[in-house]
Amino acid sequence: MTTAPWRDPALPAAARVDDLLSRMTLEEKTAQLYGVWVGAATDGDGVAPHQHDMTVEHSEEEWAELITQGLGQLTRSFGTAPVDPALGAQALARAQRRIAEAGRFGIPAVAHEECLAGFTAWQATAYPVPLAWGAAWDPPLVEEMARRIGEDLRSVGVHQGLAPVLDVVRDPRWGRVEETIGEDPYLVGTIGTAYVRGLEAAGVVATLKHFAGYASSAGARNLAPVRAGIREFADVTLPPFEMALREGGARSVMAAYNETDGVPASADPELLTRLLREEWGFTGTVVADYFGIGFLQTLHRVAGTPAEAAHAALAAGIDVELPTVKCYGPPLLDAVRAGQVPEELVDRAARRVLLQKCELGLLDEDWTPEPAGPVTLDSTGNRILARRLAEESVVLLDNPDGLLPLAPDTRIAVVGPRAADALAMLGCYSFPSHVLTHHPGVPAGIEIPTVLDALRTELPDAKVTFAQGCDVTDPDTAGFDEAVARTAEADVCVAVLGDRAGLFGRGTSGEGCDASDLGLPGVQGALLDALVATGVPVVLVLLTGRPYALGRWRGRLGAVVQAFFPGEEGGPAVAGVLSGRVNPSGRLPVSVPREPGGQPWTYLQPPLGLAGEVSNLDPTPLYAFGHGRSYTSFAWEDATGGDTEIGTDGGCDLAVTVRNTGDREGAEVVQLYLHDPVASVTRPDVRLVGYQRVALAPGEAARVTFRFHTDLSAFTDRSGRRVVEPGALELRLAASSADVRHTAHLTLTGPVRVTGTGRRLRCETEVAEVG
Repeated sequence: MTTAPWRDPALPAAARVDDLLSRMTLEEKTAQLYGVWVGAATDGDGVAPHQHDMTVEHSEEEWAELITQGLGQLTRSFGTAPVDPALGAQALARAQRRIAEAGRFGIPAVAHEECLAGFTAWQATAYPVPLAWGAAWDPPLVEEMARRIGEDLRSVGVHQGLAPVLDVVRDPRWGRVEETIGEDPYLVGTIGTAYVRGLEAAGVVATLKHFAGYASSAGARNLAPVRAGIREFADVTLPPFEMALREGGARSVMAAYNETDGVPASADPELLTRLLREEWGFTGTVVADYFGIGFLQTLHRVAGTPAEAAHAALAAGIDVELPTVKCYGPPLLDAVRAGQVPEELVDRAARRVLLQKCELGLLDEDWTPEPAGPVTLDSTGNRILARRLAEESVVLLDNPDGLLPLAPDTRIAVVGPRAADALAMLGCYSFPSHVLTHHPGVPAGIEIPTVLDALRTELPDAKVTFAQGCDVTDPDTAGFDEAVARTAEADVCVAVLGDRAGLFGRGTSGEGCDASDLGLPGVQGALLDALVATGVPVVLVLLTGRPYALGRWRGRLGAVVQAFFPGEEGGPAVAGVLSGRVNPSGRLPVSVPREPGGQPWTYLQPPLGLAGEVSNLDPTPLYAFGHGRSYTSFAWEDATGGDTEIGTDGGCDLAVTVRNTGDREGAEVVQLYLHDPVASVTRPDVRLVGYQRVALAPGEAARVTFRFHTDLSAFTDRSGRRVVEPGALELRLAASSADVRHTAHLTLTGPVRVTGTGRRLRCETEVAEVG
């Protein structure tokens, strides 16, 4: 029997897909452009915005008829309800067999799942949230985590992961700050690119989201309009996406919900076609955020019918409607038949989808959906890695009198609503927080030690008592008395406060859980006041999804420890820092404000965004971006480089020796910041252009070299071009954005240079041992 060309793996993918498309009907081509979400709730609380009124239920008969034309994607077979992973893998395989057998061509669907902080599935490892990745400043470790996540996804038949989030924090009140990597585009780009590399190395399609501008919503409200200017968009919002595509090799992009200056991202050909494909050269698929195409009609009101919404999205460059068919089904078919939508647009999108399926092996005759071996989604190796990342991400904000580490035989009063709650460790896209809240009585499926339990294990000789004190959000203060009494009896109080992750107002952090200000939720601030008033030293431990204002307690606390939803191993990680088993090495990926108002603010401010005489509000943070303390000390020695002239297309090396001068092993994060004294447009006072995490034994030293190129000084000028301008620059080697250890002065000579898409995006570093 002769094999059709599209089945021949020896042929180029493009030739195979061209042959396949030529054989397909309009109905079969459009079927490749949507997903189906089996089992999604259509009433009550959901896991996606407007899920209750946008989801279409399919009867068994309708499902059987639907898949006769083929199917583009299967939505969240594991992430919708608790299902045993091994049984779920078998069920997915059966569904894929049925889809392949129902259509003329035998093509299965792409199965996608959420994987923001681990595979969002029952019994799967819950890793630290992306904000914790940012706090670790360790791209290789994040890449290893992503590879493990990808391997778990592939082991059960999943092809595409809806991560990473590359939004740059612009307002910390936004509920989805926990899903971001931080407030700096370079940090977001380098960490996010590492995640992409890991996921793609496992054979899973990484999906960059949310493209673009989503985190710049007005008033920090979810889905609110974005009013960012062209320079903020070009120089803050877009660089992480460009880096993750060019250096990470991401094969999919998710269009954002938001509109920018009146144009929804899902209907913006300038963004999704001209920039993404024509300028950046992206060749993968663009998928809709859940119900995003339908929102063009129902929320944005730039389309009057589902067919008009489909036309706008397809013309802009969205290839796949997720999570389920609505606009790209019958409305699109009818519009194409009526001549209202060119069939060429359907062909364009179908070709991209089929090319990706070809890359995934889904067009090959020997394709098989059955899992290759036993399914284990929370392996020992996963937990070890989750612990390591959690430990690296914990930030010691303050320890002025050396209260930490705690004495092993001390009396400890553990107080607070986050101390004994396992969910305090998890973000809103973890399976227990995201899905299990709709399934009361179902166990978490993974072991999640609390801070209280972990501290008792960590310090077996200590006398540990506990009082909750209050709830996360409930105004009731009846528990204060017991909390104060337990504290008064102790040598030290560990106050564990923070957020409850949730969705759409069902938490204090997470999608749709935006904050009106940056005060601690509920009456937790009042509880902290009551504990401090006892006179017993208080160690504040924060388990949160965003930074909170702490200026009210400046100088009144014995120590402050910040952990951003550190995952299933977060309890032992935090307890390890408190006991001293772990030397804290995390650094802030976001600034910690002094006051709950006077925001939004991130450190990327031009001169008039800083404190000054023209306003009574001082936005200077209490703890700066990049800040973090250690139980050891480091000396920065023999800094060299700079104080020279280079061309606008040149480079130079900067180097510094970092020596561990303390008595225990520790890690320093050497950061490189750029200051541009004079430019043709206002520039941030400082911005990160390089960093290197360095682990050192006591007495050990390492030479850290940054290979700076002038491309890293480029910015968007008044005409919209990305340029390198001649003139003075300062490069600052620093321990944080506010703690500069060495400044190098450069003079750039020559003409203004316009950079192209091939410009250098990162500052390469080299670490060498020093004898």
